[in-house]
Amino acid sequence: MELEATPDDELFSSNDEMQELWPLGEVDPKKARFPCCIVWTPLPVVSWLAPYIGHVGIAREDGTVMDFAGSNLVSIDDLAYGSAARCLQLDRKKCCFPANLAEHVCARSHEHSEAGTAISWDDALRSGARRFEHKCYNLFTCNSHSFMADCLNRLAYGGSVGWNVLNLAALVWLRGRWLDRTAAVRSFLPFAAVSCVGVLMAGWSFLLGMAAFSLLLLGWFVVGVYFLKGLVG
Repeated sequence: MELEATPDDELFSSNDEMQELWPLGEVDPKKARFPCCIVWTPLPVVSWLAPYIGHVGIAREDGTVMDFAGSNLVSIDDLAYGSAARCLQLDRKKCCFPANLAEHVCARSHEHSEAGTAISWDDALRSGARRFEHKCYNLFTCNSHSFMADCLNRLAYGGSVGWNVLNLAALVWLRGRWLDRTAAVRSFLPFAAVSCVGVLMAGWSFLLGMAAFSLLLLGWFVVGVYFLKGLVG
């Protein structure tokens, strides 16, 4: 599974060729400020059965988090389902901010134009929010990962406009970091508790059932993203 496009260095311009990028503030979990970060938090019930499933948000340059929290609702500075547990700060130098079609610095200018372009990081998030404010939320077809992937495609992050719910989730899990030990514990403790209770009540077959649930869930997204394109946003 491709996590992130790795174009040659010449596909990206220097700060002098692009718009000037001002310095970002520090990541501050206590104040819920995560400049240009992807943040992740566990979902109630669903994460108890499949701990790799969660809710994501993307932060503006000032660190304020935006997330697709429900039908026709993009929240600002109010991450649904609790505080962030994992985060991954993205590099704005890996984005494409064309002022016009002739100023693309990514190799896929045509595809980027179709996905929607932006002149800044925050502009991409605003455009994505306007689109998702008219969408219905559905865990299986249009969720917080869908909003995040749309934003990254508008940014052409990493030179790619092929971001989707699967490679985005893999990016967060493989390259993100836990904010602290407490965040990791609260993410996995419910899963561990449910597993123990299930085994005590139903035996080891309960774990097989949980594994089957995880495989079915993963299979749904693989089919919806790569085989029935358009089914999963």
